[in-house]
Amino acid sequence: MQKIAVLTSGGDAPGMNAAIRAVVRTCLNKGIKPYVIYDGYKGLVEGKIKEVNRRFVSEILNRGGTIIGTARLKEFVDIEIQKKAATNLKNLGIDGLVVIGGDGSFRGASDLCKLGIKCIGIAGTIDNDINASGYTIGFDTALNTIVEAVDKIRDTSSSHHRCSIVEVMGRHCGDLALYSSIACGADILIDPNTNLDEKKMYEEIIKMKEEGRKHVLIIVSENILDCNELAKKIEQNTGFETRANVLGHFQRGGTPTGMDRFRASVLGSEAVKYLLDGKSNISLYLTNKEVKVVSFDVAVEKKVINYKYLYEVNKVIG
Repeated sequence: MQKIAVLTSGGDAPGMNAAIRAVVRTCLNKGIKPYVIYDGYKGLVEGKIKEVNRRFVSEILNRGGTIIGTARLKEFVDIEIQKKAATNLKNLGIDGLVVIGGDGSFRGASDLCKLGIKCIGIAGTIDNDINASGYTIGFDTALNTIVEAVDKIRDTSSSHHRCSIVEVMGRHCGDLALYSSIACGADILIDPNTNLDEKKMYEEIIKMKEEGRKHVLIIVSENILDCNELAKKIEQNTGFETRANVLGHFQRGGTPTGMDRFRASVLGSEAVKYLLDGKSNISLYLTNKEVKVVSFDVAVEKKVINYKYLYEVNKVIG
């Protein structure tokens, strides 16, 4: 293997730059020519591929986002589009591809594998929705961003005796909601794995108000309900002044945490080594400082990690 390329696809996540840096520097260390692909699969199809050197990835370790850009390309499900992408790589003599992204990115990588391109995936998504027991690049940073935001919301809400609803990202995965609920001491958690009983929730909030609580915190995972409508309902049914706060893409940005830089750096370097060993059609993840693999087909399935004990902890200490 003489040439290896790297791309970032889907939603950006803090730590992607650290992974790009590790891929490029490991390639150079192994005598491999490193290439970057701008703007994900869209750029791959358009031929936006460039050979880079060590200096290209200097001073990017601490930067959020991705210096090579990202984009979503729904048309990539078309086999003719896939063939064009594979041809662009083969014409440049690129033997392997490192794909940094989420489940959609891995589906694209799996399709390229069928066309003869060796691909290794690194899960880069703040949602932590890959079907594996490790943590995705960007999840830790997003969690810390949420905690910081909630702490500030709590300060002003306590002063005004309010109930605060905070919607966090996650698409269809509730990990950010569950982890931030525990980390922030939320009173109520609403995520894909909890069954919302509005009547019971109103009763709990009324009880908190009668106990003299200055503030009530509700963490909600996105795509479940309209937080602004919920805020109106809570005010109407409990008399507790309520505000909705949708953090949105604010959660995607910022300087990656030490753990996200660490995971991204280790996995970026290991991805190159796996390609050199002839491995393909797999995603790497890090758990307990050990690199493990999961096939693309399994990685994109609905997450089946059992968090029962975490929900118990959240219920007990919330």
